[in-house]
Amino acid sequence: MATVLLLRHGRTTANASGLLAGRQPVDLDGTGIDQAKRAGSRLTDLPFKSVISSPLLRCRRTVEIALPDAEIVEDEGLTECGYGDWEGRQLKDLAKEPLWQVVQQHPSAAAFPNGEAMSDMSARAVATIRRWDAKIGAEHGPDALWLACSHGDVIKAIIADALGMHLDQFQRIVADPASISVIRYTPTRPFVVRVNEGGDLASLVPPKAEAAASDASVGGGAGG
Repeated sequence: MATVLLLRHGRTTANASGLLAGRQPVDLDGTGIDQAKRAGSRLTDLPFKSVISSPLLRCRRTVEIALPDAEIVEDEGLTECGYGDWEGRQLKDLAKEPLWQVVQQHPSAAAFPNGEAMSDMSARAVATIRRWDAKIGAEHGPDALWLACSHGDVIKAIIADALGMHLDQFQRIVADPASISVIRYTPTRPFVVRVNEGGDLASLVPPKAEAAASDASVGGGAGG
């Protein structure tokens, strides 16, 4: 199997104004652009075999800023939860709805009006990550690194599954804007390597890739 880095998109105009964007085409705000740049400084030296993204604008923009040379593959399986009639509404108003407490305390039972059930979101997100991980691992070997850019609830659901947690516990997990979480899948179980990470990721470079990069740097210096 391989190792996936889960990147949440940077802060958006909707995040800043307290709106639930859902699947609306909201863009990053100035803070989100800066966050994406900082994420890029941590990601740029990693030898990614694939970069997969939610098709929504905020994820595409985050990856384009963080990894401008990457070839991005979109996958609907990583898109935001379908919040239905809740999309575009203020979070402070949604917090007064009876469904809000279900979402917070018993999300496996939550289904948004004219939208998606959270259990369905979790199932398709986990299936998408595991499918890509198996494919990339088969093509590039067990040391392969790949990136998936998605949304807060989606990433939390994927992490909860990797931790062996019931979806009803996933609100205990934090995935901040532009944060990075890391999961290494194996034939027997996943290993959650990092959650909500904001620091140096150099230790994730596989030993062979690290040695190759070192050799390339020395050769480049000598040849120059």
